[in-house]
Amino acid sequence: MLTAKAPAPAATKAFTAPSEPAPAPSAPPAGATGGEKADKPAAVTPPTHRGGYLNNPRPAYPPLSLEMGEEGKVQMRVLVGADGRPESVEVAKSSGFPRLDRAALTAVRGWRFVPAKRGDEAISFTYTFAVDFSIKQTQP
Repeated sequence: MLTAKAPAPAATKAFTAPSEPAPAPSAPPAGATGGEKADKPAAVTPPTHRGGYLNNPRPAYPPLSLEMGEEGKVQMRVLVGADGRPESVEVAKSSGFPRLDRAALTAVRGWRFVPAKRGDEAISFTYTFAVDFSIKQTQP
């Protein structure tokens, strides 16, 4: 039969959290060299949907919305994958007109994006932007 030995009471230590946060490590002096790599992570460049080379067509203005004079701005939230394709698309804030919201969703699902980057590496990133529906922009 195996038995485990209990540690001696004097050998146990209770963990207590410090009452004050530890001070942040100081930055190296301004002229310091020595090949040390910075501990700071690379900056993230957010994705974008702008750029003529992406060939993102404007959302089709619903004919009934044109007829009824519906205009508005749809805030879109898109999870852009590292490959520049939308992984998920949703309305972050409605225009107030379901037809315009659906038109924006339909269009953005087919768009391509410049993906976000951390340093030189493409990463998935959630991107929020507006799609404007204006009757003035549809007329020549």
